[in-house]
Amino acid sequence: MSQGQESRHAFDAYKHLNITINPNGSCTRHFLWPIVKPDTDPSPGKLAASKDVTINQETGVAIRIFRPTNLPSNDNAVARLPIILHFHGSGWVLYPADSAANNRGCSQMASELTVIIVSVNYRLAPEHRLPAQYDDALDALLWVKQQAVDSANGEPWLRDYADFSRCYICGSSNGANIAFQLALRSLDRDLTPLKIDGCVFYQPLFGGKTRTKSELKNFADPVMPVPAFDAMWELSLPVGVDRDHRYCNPKGYLPQKEKIGRLGRCLVIGYGGDTSLDRQQDFLNLLVTAGVRVEARFDDAGFHGIELVDPRRAVALLNMIRDFIN
Repeated sequence: MSQGQESRHAFDAYKHLNITINPNGSCTRHFLWPIVKPDTDPSPGKLAASKDVTINQETGVAIRIFRPTNLPSNDNAVARLPIILHFHGSGWVLYPADSAANNRGCSQMASELTVIIVSVNYRLAPEHRLPAQYDDALDALLWVKQQAVDSANGEPWLRDYADFSRCYICGSSNGANIAFQLALRSLDRDLTPLKIDGCVFYQPLFGGKTRTKSELKNFADPVMPVPAFDAMWELSLPVGVDRDHRYCNPKGYLPQKEKIGRLGRCLVIGYGGDTSLDRQQDFLNLLVTAGVRVEARFDDAGFHGIELVDPRRAVALLNMIRDFIN
């Protein structure tokens, strides 16, 4: 019996997540999340306008672009805005990028930071296990590059408003895990004229076979107990690998330290009450020992996803990202 199966023996993680795994391996999600359609009208009073673009016809993966309603100008010309390639937190299996929570967060980020957000609606597990999400992320990055290469036929909002020399990769929770993988993959690509200017990893989600102190301390966390994390990894990792695989355990990247050292500036944000805190510290140490220029912002108070329920923390998060970008 696997460690994940043992932990569910006394606690039904699938029931906690409100999902059922079907005989064919797919997932039935027994909840309705509000889906928000894009709104292309940048009329006054709105934080941002948004539009959807399908970037891979074969997989159906789409991105949602957010542009602030109020565009700054320099000498009667619209100023070019940084691009944030954004990966939302979904627990790998739960929420798409067009959920109300992600739409609200991206609209606020576009408005408050005065940036173009490209939010990637990557495929969910278990229907699509890793590395599918990493492949979707790379598709999105290469799509953004193509808009810079072929600006005459490119997406108008990027062509007219984006600064392709200031692109940031940003992710939350498992989205930060995706962002890290994408940052590494980007090193193998010629992205010219697109330039990655930094990465933001907010509460990055990692795991491992051996329990850490923060996992044991928060084992029965009412919002996200450890067995629920186990279930998420069990449903998202490739069949046949354990949680010490590098997709899950940051220590699995130690053989790639030289490559990791080629990453640009990174911002890592976390909270002391997060079950994944020790994994995030392992990830931070991996970056630092590889020679990456890292800014670490850890607060003793707080928990996983606190910005979703505490508006003050949402504002503080935006301020940290703003300081990093500027």
